Amino acid sequence: MRTGILGGSFDPIHIAHLLIAEECLDQAGLDHVRFVVAASPPHKRDRVLAPEQHRLAMAHLAVSGNPRLSVDDREMHRSGPSWTIDTIRDVLGECAPADQVAWIIGADSLPELTLWKEIEQLLDLVDFVTAVRPGTDVDSALRDLEPAFGAERVGRLSERIVHMPRMEVSSTDIRARIAAGRSIRYLVPDAVADYIHTHGLYGA
Repeated sequence: MRTGILGGSFDPIHIAHLLIAEECLDQAGLDHVRFVVAASPPHKRDRVLAPEQHRLAMAHLAVSGNPRLSVDDREMHRSGPSWTIDTIRDVLGECAPADQVAWIIGADSLPELTLWKEIEQLLDLVDFVTAVRPGTDVDSALRDLEPAFGAERVGRLSERIVHMPRMEVSSTDIRARIAAGRSIRYLVPDAVADYIHTHGLYGA
């Protein structure tokens, strides 16, 4: 089993998140993708997130009906920041010896990797799969990492690139649309839109 893990606050989850998972299944040869909903993302401590039970419920609604996608709530049961290295160690501890695990990131996260907790150990523990939007100079971003990580690690990063279709959808824009009373139809699954309005999230 080759499993990809896509972590995030998913506030709210939207169609671009689902498309990343689908393209990684296809292009990176993954068998399954887990959405790990972060309880307390270290890089978003300055922003108030929707309550974790709502973000988790929306993620479950979004993946419903696709047996190759699932939701993982392990970070909801840990205190403190949701460090990726801790999640990966937990996941690997549950895997069979033949299982493989990949961590999925967007290319915009590449310059930030040097700031991740225990990043060198993380790069050695699992594969990274990088989703790249059209027009992104991923080669330059990877070269910039060589002084910190070395050519061998960066070479492994460059082997697992997933090319995405152009899609300008973000959770930030969706929250702004909801607050302004604008439609979010087709930006999130219908079940997620219904949940947001039912529970009055983001000023709906």
